[in-house]
Amino acid sequence: MKILLATYWLIPHVGGVWKYMLQIQQRLEAMGHQVDLLGNSPDYSKFHIINRGQELSKAALRPLLSAKLADIHVPQLHRDPIIHFYEEDRYNMELSAAYFGLGQYDLIHTQDIFAARALHRVKPSHVPLVAQVHGSVNKELHNHFLLNPQLGVQEHSPAWKYFDSIEYYGASSGQLTITSTQWQKNELVQSFGIPEHRIEVFQYGLDTGPFWQSAQHGTDVHKPPGKKVIIVPARLAFVKGIDVLISALGMLKYMRNDWVCWIVGEGEMREELMQQTAGLSLQDDVAFLGERRDIPALLLQSDIFVHSCIQDNQPFSVMEAQIAGLPACVSNAGGLPEMVEHGVTGLVSPVRDPLALAQQLNALLEDDEYRRKLGQNAAHWAQEHWSMDRMIARLLNAYGKAAANL
Repeated sequence: MKILLATYWLIPHVGGVWKYMLQIQQRLEAMGHQVDLLGNSPDYSKFHIINRGQELSKAALRPLLSAKLADIHVPQLHRDPIIHFYEEDRYNMELSAAYFGLGQYDLIHTQDIFAARALHRVKPSHVPLVAQVHGSVNKELHNHFLLNPQLGVQEHSPAWKYFDSIEYYGASSGQLTITSTQWQKNELVQSFGIPEHRIEVFQYGLDTGPFWQSAQHGTDVHKPPGKKVIIVPARLAFVKGIDVLISALGMLKYMRNDWVCWIVGEGEMREELMQQTAGLSLQDDVAFLGERRDIPALLLQSDIFVHSCIQDNQPFSVMEAQIAGLPACVSNAGGLPEMVEHGVTGLVSPVRDPLALAQQLNALLEDDEYRRKLGQNAAHWAQEHWSMDRMIARLLNAYGKAAANL
């Protein structure tokens, strides 16, 4: 088969969607399939099929779109700048995909609601489309608007409703919709009315070969003597709940001082989080390591993994931590309780509850045997559940179902 993996988001990127696309490409091409990767460029200036070197500049499309989307033709589009931005960029993606030629593919597999909506509108009718939903875009953006009132997006406003509608249209654009957690399926069925029979649920797989190869290269960051390491690989954004962890660490410092915390990642909240750290006098206890390519080696030096997020589906960071044999302290957001069994492979706390998180961290630091037991259970769970071979088999089965549903 010739397959197109497409995303509206940036490629290449450090995020989980890009990692997921690369893993699929590598496995399917090893099986004899041909796989192309379409997405936004890192500077948002163009859409490109990165492995083919094909690209189309948005600047080249701007005159056409300006004429077709002029106020006189679609006045409603110009009433809200946020809607205008996303709709114009969706048209950029549609025109780029049509220019590259979608008729050459046996199947299109999109990775987000924007790409699903865009490619559904321009693909030939004989090409099946599988729409994968990796998380709830509308929930994340609604949270963003609530936290940034200066954007002027209020509940029930046109922009607010726009993301509800794009979630529905994107998730229902394919012959089949895939998600990795029952939580996400329930969201799509109950909140957006996606027919249950059109949704396939199966977990991601993780190729452990590159993980262990990277771990063997080591790292120049070393565990301080006499300290246990709490590690947090995450984008520094509100949705990741790093501020909740820092608050919990402020409480933990009153309980004990035999730990350090490594925060691995970058994002728009870096300065704010560093100020929060300083305000709690945690400068000597919390290290912001920035983006790193040695996360497997850092995990192997660590003792506890934390993911105190506000919303997530099935993050790769939790999977990698479990492969490394770390107990995970996670929130009960989204699909996380389907990944971490409380008291067996880790500990689960309520969303945005720093006290509960501090108490859990203290319990793991206090009891070495308990902490190691949870880590061993997590490693066993990872071996049983994060099989890449099983995921690829399920994915190919889903491709077949999508083709049969045309």
